[in-house]
Amino acid sequence: MCGVAIDPAMTALQDAFLTVAEAAREPAWLAQWRNRAMQGFIELSLPTRAEEAWRFTDLRPLITPRGLPAQAQAASADPFQLAAHRLPGEAHRIVLVNGRVAPDLSQIGELPHGVWLRSVSETINLRPDLIRAAFDVSDAFGAQSFAALNAAFFSDGFILAVEPGVVLRHPVEILHLGEAPDSQAYHLRNAILVGADSQASVVETYIGSGPGWTNAVTNIDLGGGAVLRHVKVQAEDAAAIHLAVTRARLAETAHYDSFSLITGARLSRQDIQVAMAGEGASLQINAAYLLRNDQEATIAPTVDHRARGGQTNELLKGVMADRAHGVFLGSVMVREGADDTDARQLNRNLMTSPTARVDTKPELTIHADEVKCSHGATVGDLDEAALFYLESRGIDPVAARTMLIEAFATEVLDVAALPSEIDAYTRRYLAAWLEGDSQ
Repeated sequence: MCGVAIDPAMTALQDAFLTVAEAAREPAWLAQWRNRAMQGFIELSLPTRAEEAWRFTDLRPLITPRGLPAQAQAASADPFQLAAHRLPGEAHRIVLVNGRVAPDLSQIGELPHGVWLRSVSETINLRPDLIRAAFDVSDAFGAQSFAALNAAFFSDGFILAVEPGVVLRHPVEILHLGEAPDSQAYHLRNAILVGADSQASVVETYIGSGPGWTNAVTNIDLGGGAVLRHVKVQAEDAAAIHLAVTRARLAETAHYDSFSLITGARLSRQDIQVAMAGEGASLQINAAYLLRNDQEATIAPTVDHRARGGQTNELLKGVMADRAHGVFLGSVMVREGADDTDARQLNRNLMTSPTARVDTKPELTIHADEVKCSHGATVGDLDEAALFYLESRGIDPVAARTMLIEAFATEVLDVAALPSEIDAYTRRYLAAWLEGDSQ
């Protein structure tokens, strides 16, 4: 980004914000929050490679009017197009088209008593107490440019709130479809609040066509003993941009199980920021990023152990083909007093082309005693001996190559141990990527 002028883009964003603010009919506190967030974004501007957290990421594709929000219009899509991407079995489904909930395509169904699942636009008026949970002080006063921009411009999203002691038997399915014909942005704001001793599963899928920009922020709060499984499939158009920040806070003995499969977008980044605030909280992060052509993807989990007895297990694997670029930035902090923490972090990468690239930077900072912590990263090519063995058994070279890539990537799914229907769903996207690799 060095030497690239961004003033025109910033000016366009400021003008767009004034237009949005004038048209909005929202509570005064929300209007004030948006205004402060926009000011925060202007002060921060876009990150550059001079910043350590962004030095591996090429943000030049964003130096366009991509940040301008998609036009407010009725959300519509072909139901048959969506059918191929729906989660099998029963689910509480919300469909968003170009960043806005499409009621005609959504099927929330009957929810158990004590569960709230609605769009952000509805929740603003009906449950202002819940909408406030979708915001964080860092949106307006922190150092996260894109979260601040999101807080200023967000149009919609979803809110899931589960009261203490409630078990949501069927998963919540959030299906995002981006179909803007140009480089418009979808600023999505979400919150998942799971009360003490409650359980829920959320499956998010991002698909679409065209060069749109998804900029999503999700705040998660888990009460004591709560369990959340959060699955994300990002399979957007090869010209798209996808940036997402997920912030989670775990109370005592809460468990957060995060799984991500990334196959789409020209440029993508997933920031997963988890505060292990309660004693005995546990975290599982599994992710696979499968890239080809000129794709670039960054996954950046940051885990902050603040209490005793926390457990973190991370397995993140990347496959890079052609000229693709994968980035892993993993950080685990164990604070003073967070004794008996057990934290393990592993990033493994497979390069299937001499022109593919990977940057991996796992970090571990420990300020407590009696901990079990480890981290590591590997980068390698396809095993020539294994390829020779398969080919010597009569397997076609292309098929042999695909088999080895599949075996490497599916380890993440095996470790994640997702419920059968969700597991089969994610493997469909993995198979689709492998089919493209074998052609």
